[in-house]
Amino acid sequence: MKDFIQNETIRKVFFIVLAVLCLTPFISSPIALILGFVLAVLIGNPFEKHLHHYIHLLLQISIVGLGFGLKLDEALHAGKEGLLLTVVSIFTVMILGYLLGKAFKLERPLSYLLSAGTAICGGSAIAAVSPIIKPSTKQISLALAIVFTLNSIALFIYPAVGHLLNLSQEQFGLWCAVGIHDTSSVVGAAGKYGDEALKIATTVKLARALWIIPVSLITMFIFKSKDSKIKIPWFIGYFIVAILLNTYFPFLDRFSASITVLAKSGLNLTLFFIGSTLSIQTLRSIGLKPLLVAVILWVVISTGSLVYIIG
Repeated sequence: MKDFIQNETIRKVFFIVLAVLCLTPFISSPIALILGFVLAVLIGNPFEKHLHHYIHLLLQISIVGLGFGLKLDEALHAGKEGLLLTVVSIFTVMILGYLLGKAFKLERPLSYLLSAGTAICGGSAIAAVSPIIKPSTKQISLALAIVFTLNSIALFIYPAVGHLLNLSQEQFGLWCAVGIHDTSSVVGAAGKYGDEALKIATTVKLARALWIIPVSLITMFIFKSKDSKIKIPWFIGYFIVAILLNTYFPFLDRFSASITVLAKSGLNLTLFFIGSTLSIQTLRSIGLKPLLVAVILWVVISTGSLVYIIG
């Protein structure tokens, strides 16, 4: 198919048409991800070199937009509900990741990247600790490939399990925020389950993302790096500002629903972009040992948090 569509202009037009389609209400988050992946496999991604920056930017803007669909009391309640589970799960995954890395004889930086990505917030956590532990480019790429692959699987598995177990909106939102690595897949899965689940998942996940700061400080101590800078997720502050504006300025209520719809469309487009950066070659590059470590960590945090939530 890639050989069939050799004209770069046609490939770009095809990509743009699918991207616009993902902005419509007819395309759900999982379908947007699949469309991106199928496009990358069949005709390639004509914008791949430029997309990575826009993926992070669009995700952050969309997350801030979701803040206009929340009130302060809802956010505080969700954050309080997920605090203990967040703390326990982060420390459990980091310690277990260290032990599994030793057992499977993984390179220390790769093991640490997989642990941080699973424990906190996927690609963002990997990007935050990478300048501190100074892994090789191959180790970073491998960790990101594994995390994004598992994120893609979670986008389909979590809603199915949630319906199978008849989880409430609050239970599912909390489970998503703890068990799924990356913020984009968290909000994608939760949004598919329901609006209330989306509110809870977004709030708890962003509160979880703030743990990048203390984990980065601990990482600097462990790897004895004094000249590294900590990457702070500033967009979380804008998310909080959006919640405050929506809470204390009632006239914004007439716009909040529209902003939330646009934010959800932006998230769908983000997942389409993420899917389009994956490829068969990327999946083939994943080694068995790193994949096993990542899957074990993911299964532990997923099942452990689920048992706690429904227990």
